[in-house]
Amino acid sequence: MASTSRIFEYFVVCGLGPEIRALDGLKGFHGAEEMYMPAFIDQFPHSGHALYPPPPPQLPTCVLPAGVRIYSSRLDANDVSTYPRSYPIVLTEGDGSKIYVSCIAFRDPICEDIIEAYQIPVNSFADKCICFVSHSPCFQVLRDALEEIFVLCFSPAGCSKPLWDIISHVVSNVPLPTPGKDRVLFAIDNCLLSAETPPKEWLPHADISFQPLVQCLDVDKLIQLFTAVLLERRILLRSNKYTLLTLVSEAICHLIYPIRWQHVYIPIIFSSGVDYIDAPTPYMMGLHSGVDTSTVTMDGVVVVDLEYNRITTTEDIPPIPESEHSFLRGEILKLLQPNVVAIDYMKINLGSMGDYSLRTATKSWGQDHDFQLRLIFLRFFAQIMSGYRNFIDNALPTGFNAQAFLKKRSRATNQPVESMLMIMQFIETQGFLDYLERCNNAEEFTNNLLDKLQDATGRGQSPLAIFPSHVADPEIITIADSEIEGSAINTSAEPGNRHCYKSFPANARTEEQEEKRKSILALVGGASKQVPSSPAVRISGGPKAESLSPRERAAERERMVLDIKVKLQGLWLRLLRLGATEDPLSSFEYGTILALIESDAEGIGGSGFVECIREHIHSGWQCRLTDEQFIAVKELLKTAITLASSRDDVSTIRDALEVSAEMYRKDPNNVQDYVQRHLLSLSVWEELRFWDGYFEYLMENCSNKSTNYVTLVTAQLIVMATHMAGLGLPDIDSWNMIEKIAERNNLGYKQLIKLRALLTHLQQLRVGYWGVPIGKGQPLPSYSMASPRALDISDESEQPAEASVLGRSWVHSMFSRDRSLRASSFNRASDTKAGATAGKTDLAAAQKKTQTNMRILRGHTAAITALHCVTRKEVWDLVGDREDAGFFISGSTDCTVKVWDPSLRGSELRATLRGHTRTVRAISSDRGKIVSGGDDQSVIVWDKQAFKLLEELKGHDAPVTSVRMLSGERVLTASHDGTVKMWDVRTDTCVATVGRCQSAVLCMEYDDSTGILAAAGRDVLAHVWDIRSSKQMFKLQGHTKWIRSMRMTGETIITGSDDWTARVWSLTRGTCDAVLACHAGPILCVEYSPSDKGIITGSSDGLIRFWENEGGIKCVKNLTLHSASVLSISAGDHWLGIGAADNSMSLFHRPQERFGSFSNAGSKVAGWQLYRTPQKTSAVVRCIASDLDRKRICSGGRNGLLRLWDATTSI
Repeated sequence: MASTSRIFEYFVVCGLGPEIRALDGLKGFHGAEEMYMPAFIDQFPHSGHALYPPPPPQLPTCVLPAGVRIYSSRLDANDVSTYPRSYPIVLTEGDGSKIYVSCIAFRDPICEDIIEAYQIPVNSFADKCICFVSHSPCFQVLRDALEEIFVLCFSPAGCSKPLWDIISHVVSNVPLPTPGKDRVLFAIDNCLLSAETPPKEWLPHADISFQPLVQCLDVDKLIQLFTAVLLERRILLRSNKYTLLTLVSEAICHLIYPIRWQHVYIPIIFSSGVDYIDAPTPYMMGLHSGVDTSTVTMDGVVVVDLEYNRITTTEDIPPIPESEHSFLRGEILKLLQPNVVAIDYMKINLGSMGDYSLRTATKSWGQDHDFQLRLIFLRFFAQIMSGYRNFIDNALPTGFNAQAFLKKRSRATNQPVESMLMIMQFIETQGFLDYLERCNNAEEFTNNLLDKLQDATGRGQSPLAIFPSHVADPEIITIADSEIEGSAINTSAEPGNRHCYKSFPANARTEEQEEKRKSILALVGGASKQVPSSPAVRISGGPKAESLSPRERAAERERMVLDIKVKLQGLWLRLLRLGATEDPLSSFEYGTILALIESDAEGIGGSGFVECIREHIHSGWQCRLTDEQFIAVKELLKTAITLASSRDDVSTIRDALEVSAEMYRKDPNNVQDYVQRHLLSLSVWEELRFWDGYFEYLMENCSNKSTNYVTLVTAQLIVMATHMAGLGLPDIDSWNMIEKIAERNNLGYKQLIKLRALLTHLQQLRVGYWGVPIGKGQPLPSYSMASPRALDISDESEQPAEASVLGRSWVHSMFSRDRSLRASSFNRASDTKAGATAGKTDLAAAQKKTQTNMRILRGHTAAITALHCVTRKEVWDLVGDREDAGFFISGSTDCTVKVWDPSLRGSELRATLRGHTRTVRAISSDRGKIVSGGDDQSVIVWDKQAFKLLEELKGHDAPVTSVRMLSGERVLTASHDGTVKMWDVRTDTCVATVGRCQSAVLCMEYDDSTGILAAAGRDVLAHVWDIRSSKQMFKLQGHTKWIRSMRMTGETIITGSDDWTARVWSLTRGTCDAVLACHAGPILCVEYSPSDKGIITGSSDGLIRFWENEGGIKCVKNLTLHSASVLSISAGDHWLGIGAADNSMSLFHRPQERFGSFSNAGSKVAGWQLYRTPQKTSAVVRCIASDLDRKRICSGGRNGLLRLWDATTSI
């Protein structure tokens, strides 16, 4: 944006432009009931001005968030909905700075040339919005000036000068006043306006009223919203008034001063951007209450209904500590209801003893009330952050000793640290960390009102003492209304040199702008008319053409373009009617189109052919091609792209790339084959210059421009990655280009990680679907050894897929701030090849001669949701005489539990247990019983011998997530209701609720020998209880997102979370001993290896990491065997079984000679060696269980099939 030395940076008019497009992207006029995309119509300064960069590209979509509607009437005095609307909006740029816009939306006549070109009914009107744009938060000045401009335009008396001359004078000459020193006076026609800003020593400039906030929400709701914003939750404001959404958003941002909102901030989001509500990161957004959100998941979103004084959320918001809450609530009530609060006070003059807030009691709401409300919240921060400066420690990663601060506060308030959940979460927010960084800035520290207030309070002074006691009168700066010669526009003036308008006038356009507008409308008007015949196409000019004037030559070219496009449309439609017996490459249609493409030096034939396909797609064509059509279109597009590359016609290449991704055929096996895949041989895709241009095009034409810059860039790079994968570009080449563009646009590490993961996933899907592209790149290294499938087993429901895994060295380097390290990791193919060679060497050493076997177990009719293996330890099988040792027990969404005996080949199903009424989620067993829990909130105990229902345990109020059989006929269960219950099977009763969490429990561990219970889930805390003494030992705090997995061994607990980290906790001290943070996705399973006392973690990024635990935990080995989420890790003394969601499994072995001899890191890395992995299939897996004693791994798929892999029975 331009310099901020002026109040008014831009005057912009948005509405229906010459290129009409519906909200769904379809070009053209589709009736008055359709909503259309808003566009820039006029602006000052002009878009091509050398000194002023253009306004934000998302501005039209933001000022008219519902789109542009076309009307048959203008203003109806009896219909309030037809009145002009005035409202402010706020935009956020990529660097976090705010852009303030004042808007007036109204109905205005549609231009005659647009009506004629699009054949819109005459005397039609459309939404139009005029705006003042500024970087200064002078809302009232912007609104007053804009309303005066609007009144001047439509006033019967008119204005003394052309309207755009008045606008240009105001924008160009009104400066931004110096804070606390200047008052700028300027006039718009005969209306005098002024602007000034408060001194820097005062609270930040807020030119808004806080009254709408306190009128829409009562005190308790206001404090609840304030707390949610302070803790950086996802906030969605709803109202049917745009002004209210902006004013409340801005007011709450000012009330959290000195904290700054650090996340996505969109006070008014356009209706088509409702999907942004599902964003996982914190945000504050406003949405019109008329927009339907029934299709959006509101889980965790704090929805604030400003019309009905209502706040709803699915997650608890921790309350403010009692003392600070009482202060905040009481002071706000004093301000809002002074007559009620002070009803017992004596009505006498107390002189200087009177509180400042009492002096505003009899006044109507004004600036004094706004100031007092902001001061109340600043005093709140002074209390809750009391003494924080003593705990600033720049040697710590966060710069703040939070633990010491909480302990000090605990001693001062006589409250345990565990009760300060709100403060704990607050000091971990980005806003608080940003405030600490600003405290180190000399200028910020000098004007830090919070520190001044804490010091003044300590000295017993009034809070008002922190502000300057005397402010000098501002210097008056008058902006003269200079005489303007000439007129910027052609208008019809009334007598007396008064300028009157029937519609908002258009600004004077440059010749280039006028030519562009005419060409767009001419193309639309020509295409909408029927052309009876097509004259011969003149590709190149002759003597007659050379004698034409420039205007005639341009008109001749337009006729030639139209004629070629008409011909192409007819040929294209005939090409789509080719019969199955016709040779497409020798057909008349193919030859004529090819001739038009090849003979046209200006590219009209190639671009026209591509545009013809695109228009056919937009008209409803399903893009399905026969084999003959597929061959013809593929070759024609190749020719068009090749010729377009030779003349540097990027737009044609770009359009051809996009349409090629949509057109497809199906082979005899019903497998789709897209045209885009056959364009890989063209060299243009390897040029970074093309992808740079394509990225800029996507950014300019993005319809969702109201979000922040980082999200926009990421969305466009995702589109590019999809096309690169569709073409079949090598993974390394694709990532090189995407990374360079991302770094050029200052994309952060987190977005780069997600982009790299997406590209890898797309490449794997392509290779698994079509195989490695021929002629481009090298085959991807395979880390799997296919086991021969049993000849007597066939599975028609599963299609074999080629197992392939891409190198993931980018994940390691992503967590380094050294860009050179990332560049070397991403850009060097030699590293990947070397890793592949090493991987193949390991696999060759791992081959065994013993035969493997894979069996498909059928029985369930729906997805498998729970799978349990009966281990020897579980049934006390000391001598190998227990028949049930090695059984697999499965649960499904078909509400049944099935018992499988792998020793009975061909008849593995032993029993089907029916009793649940909804999905089965958890299974456990012991020597004589099976226990299962499900979504029906019940726990059922079954007899393992007779396979019949024994007891049904009811007591949970939500789905059961975990079950565990204990000694002494006891059962331990956990549920989404946040409770852990212990049951006595003999009496069919709940013995006790042994643990309570604040939200759903997702994982649970219990040590029967010590009575220690651990549970964790959605409240991001790991809870530890000693159930024998009926007390809670610890609340282990550290994770920031849901805890998915847990393993307890001895005095140690290991947890894995959606925050991409695993943590190791000490049960003796209740502290976190280590944070394992090298994954690029949620950690779904953690395991403890008893033989080497190591830790193994598996994540949704497909990585398996081995950590050694001697002299500090460190990662010693990484494996990339799986291309999808790792769901299960089971470790024994000598064997390790792992399964992933892509239906891949792997079995590891620890050679005997290495046991107990790990003297160095090298030996540890070689400790677990890959023994075997079977051939992967395309089924999607939900759960996996391992029987390490018999070297079996079983997976349960979404298709209801179990896949049992019997790796070997001998070594």
